[in-house]
Amino acid sequence: MNNRKLMDWLDRMAKMCEPERIVWIDGSEEQRTELEREAVARGEVTRLDPGKWPGCLYHRTAVNDVARTENLTFICTRDRSDAGPTNNWMEPREAYRRAGEYFRGAMRGRTMYVIPFSMGPLGSPYSKIGVELTDSLYVVLNMLIVTRAGRKVLDELGPDGEFTRALHSVAELDENKRLILHFPEDNTIWSVNSGYGGNVLLGKKCLSLRIASHMGKQEGWMAEHMLIMGIEDPAGNVDYIAAAFPSACGKTNLAMLVPPAPFRSRGYKIWTVGDDIAWLRIGEDGRLWAINPENGFFGVAPGTNSQSNPNAMATIRSNSIFANVLLTDDGDIWWENGEGPPPPEGTSWDGSYWKPGMVEPDGLPKPGAHPNSRFTAPMSQCPIASPEWENPRGVPLSAIVFGGRCSTKVPLVYETFNWKHGVYTGATMFSELTAAQFGKLGKVRHDPMAMLPFCGYNMADYFRHWLEMGLRIKRPPKIFHVNWFRKDAGGKFIWPGFSENLRVLEWILRRAKGQIGAKETPLGMVPLSGDLNLEGLDLSDSDLEQLFAIDRELWLEEAAEHRHFFKRFNARLPRELLDECAALESRLSPDRLRPG
Repeated sequence: MNNRKLMDWLDRMAKMCEPERIVWIDGSEEQRTELEREAVARGEVTRLDPGKWPGCLYHRTAVNDVARTENLTFICTRDRSDAGPTNNWMEPREAYRRAGEYFRGAMRGRTMYVIPFSMGPLGSPYSKIGVELTDSLYVVLNMLIVTRAGRKVLDELGPDGEFTRALHSVAELDENKRLILHFPEDNTIWSVNSGYGGNVLLGKKCLSLRIASHMGKQEGWMAEHMLIMGIEDPAGNVDYIAAAFPSACGKTNLAMLVPPAPFRSRGYKIWTVGDDIAWLRIGEDGRLWAINPENGFFGVAPGTNSQSNPNAMATIRSNSIFANVLLTDDGDIWWENGEGPPPPEGTSWDGSYWKPGMVEPDGLPKPGAHPNSRFTAPMSQCPIASPEWENPRGVPLSAIVFGGRCSTKVPLVYETFNWKHGVYTGATMFSELTAAQFGKLGKVRHDPMAMLPFCGYNMADYFRHWLEMGLRIKRPPKIFHVNWFRKDAGGKFIWPGFSENLRVLEWILRRAKGQIGAKETPLGMVPLSGDLNLEGLDLSDSDLEQLFAIDRELWLEEAAEHRHFFKRFNARLPRELLDECAALESRLSPDRLRPG
């Protein structure tokens, strides 16, 4: 290896961590197979039944290490205001000092694995290279799936190339010493005392969102928490959508959905480009183009089944890694709302004995799989992987979609009035918390653009960047908002969701192309009667009315909450967002309110 910056950094990190040996990951199948054997021998992973799960592995994290630890995740900038009020901040020298104490000697008696990886297709001018140093074989085996890793990346890096410096150690797995640190000004990530994927697969959220969002602001592009999907119509035309939802709110299901029967019979197809992260750049044609920087999926297992996501089930059937699901003695796995009935007994996610009907001390059912249990699977195994997913230019976007979980208030779909209003709509997104997030389940929190945990700099500057990008994009995609999760008075979901969401996406694309009209409401433009294809659905007129109902008083309260949220950013907040809030309040006034 002739990249002097890489070798000098590796030398310094090795002196601090004191590994017994250093192993370079070359990306070969031979090395991966040997590393799997070593991981099994150590007990770090377990092989699953090759008849049921060929090439698949099982891993269990510590019971106190099962989700992203947002409260222990820091943005480390010299000026605290550059991290902003929505991020935890630590002064860089103090962060290096504190974490350095935990890293010092942490790899004694262990191996340091050197993982050169690329986020984005090799050779693409839009890709970014990183190198992760870790003492976890679980991390190595996952990074070989979710990134492009190995010797080819070093060839691409060359002797003078820049790279993200990513250091990880499971250390003692002590939650009191756990830190996930991002140094955007140094292009560096340190993670210590965690083994959960979201905290330790440093090419994923850490680089591809937190560090990359900062890079994008500096370089004139955007790193977003978005799926990318292609929708092919009966004539063979493919349009691409990027959609932002908070974690565990259906991104993977939407990215891989199967068209409902009336659409399949007409020839509609879905193409998956990515399910989680999108890097957006302005193309030479004036459109916004998107690439998926990842090489695999890191999805939530519970709720994934042949009904909710048959393409995900097909993707994960082989060569995948499962974490914190139920494990049986014969090498099978199971999770809640998965395939088939539960096994008669097994080992639960926390390593304890489990059988159906067991309850926790509080009387609630004892789950076999953790609600945030995960699978890691290669993108190449997805049956509907887009032929364009590795295109170094990416794909052009026709629409951007925002959404979240809201059981009340938010309509099924609406189009924003323009880019500025779209930015306001994304900036004021809110959603009910899920198991993938830190906090109380069901609590509603603001999650602008689904980036609250992932924006690597001051979110007021992030909003400004969105507004400025809109001024530069000559042919911007239309912006929409959706909500699949509205409930009736009895607590039942009104919209069937899953495959049926294509009906909404079809309307979105027809609006983006200017093929149909729409009805104006205080929130935005909603479908005219008959324009939303409901063929074969058992939805009453009352259901539709509830799906699109806008309660003026509730939304005036919501607008007041928007103002309260914006106060966190003080004078740094773009004035345009306050202007949009005032415009919303004006549209909600009684003399302006239109039914819908």
